[in-house]
Amino acid sequence: MIKWDKLIANCRLGLEDRRIQEADDIRSTFQRDYDRIIFSSPFRRLQDKTQVFPLPGSIFVHNRLTHSLEVASVGRSLGNLVTAAIKSEQEADFQNITGEIGAIVSAACLAHDLGNPPFGHAGESAIADFFKSGGGSKYKHEVTEAQWADFTCFEGNANAFRVLSHQFSGKRNGGFALTYSTLASIVKYPFESSLAGGKPKFGFFQSEKELFRKIASQLDMVKISDSPLQYMRHPLVYLVEAADDICYQIMDVEDAHKLKILTYSETESLFLNFFHAEEDRQLLENIAANLELVSDCNERIAYLRAMVIGKLTKECAALFISRIDEFSHAEKIVSLFHSLPEPSKSAMALIRSVSQKKIYNDRAVIEIEIAGYKILGTLLETFISAVIEPNDFLSKKLLMLIPSQYQNSDDSMYGKIQSVIDFVSGMTDLFALDLYRKITGMELPGIA
Repeated sequence: MIKWDKLIANCRLGLEDRRIQEADDIRSTFQRDYDRIIFSSPFRRLQDKTQVFPLPGSIFVHNRLTHSLEVASVGRSLGNLVTAAIKSEQEADFQNITGEIGAIVSAACLAHDLGNPPFGHAGESAIADFFKSGGGSKYKHEVTEAQWADFTCFEGNANAFRVLSHQFSGKRNGGFALTYSTLASIVKYPFESSLAGGKPKFGFFQSEKELFRKIASQLDMVKISDSPLQYMRHPLVYLVEAADDICYQIMDVEDAHKLKILTYSETESLFLNFFHAEEDRQLLENIAANLELVSDCNERIAYLRAMVIGKLTKECAALFISRIDEFSHAEKIVSLFHSLPEPSKSAMALIRSVSQKKIYNDRAVIEIEIAGYKILGTLLETFISAVIEPNDFLSKKLLMLIPSQYQNSDDSMYGKIQSVIDFVSGMTDLFALDLYRKITGMELPGIA
């Protein structure tokens, strides 16, 4: 049985000893989390970070910001559906607690990509490969094995937890000062990098290890092992993950249609595959009738996309409810999306196959991934060298380009490298490109 009274806690990181007066605020504690994220600079910067396709030309496709807003919308719906299903089973004292699930999930969804570097998922790989086989490999023996795994398996999700919780120079303790429940709901893989098996799937860096332990202990999350540190997931992570899966896989198809990578008939077929010819006959008739009212192909695809997202949202919420008693002892992570019923399961498998062949290997996607590798590798090489040898003439000049908030108080090799990763991963695509051109001498700065 899930201990909602433990897992949903409104204590704020960094403000544990303060009693915050929120009685006059029309927002709940967890709605305040959402607002803190949406008004933040790291969130605004997501508007210039690649989701999949290069940022925009004449056709506007998704960036990290629009993706995060859509994930938050779906996450709120998932949370509310789950709340409606479990409220009747809860004692009166817990009804208000479970009623906050939608707010917590939407806030966590809004923040889930805050740690992603420029240039999409290729940016994560670029950072990891810089340390695995690039210029950063020479630092391997100057950090611990656990710290090295943080770099070679660089994970945007773990970096999001750091962005939200770390006290950067000049900032307040507790980072964004979010609630423990919202922070725990962001961590998809609640274990350290040494358990990632060389893959970018872990929840926190060594620098935030004790911070996560503190949060997990307070929420009474089940610990699997202490060394290396591993916990079972906070149950609401399953809903955050499902919202992300729904949005990025379905919205990538719509974007591909707008960019003419997929034809109208291909896209229509991919979306209609989610509906059973017999069981959904009446619904399919309604869909066909509504499509007849619209002649614009993009609008027709947008309508079908909405129908698919609605169906997947209901199915994932139902799966969560059916598995709710498993979450208190489920050591193995099995996402809701991997348990979809038919025909959604087969329809999603086909979308993944088509996406891999036609979308993620499209020339424009590959070109920006290659550019991202070159740009991020050069920035890391240049600035890490500068922080390690700060007295060189060039290093002194380069260090003046790093904002003061990224000046890490940890003077170890791990801390120095991490300060540069903080700086580089927080960049937008255009800022990274512009800085790359200037420090390599490809472009001279202008005078305002």
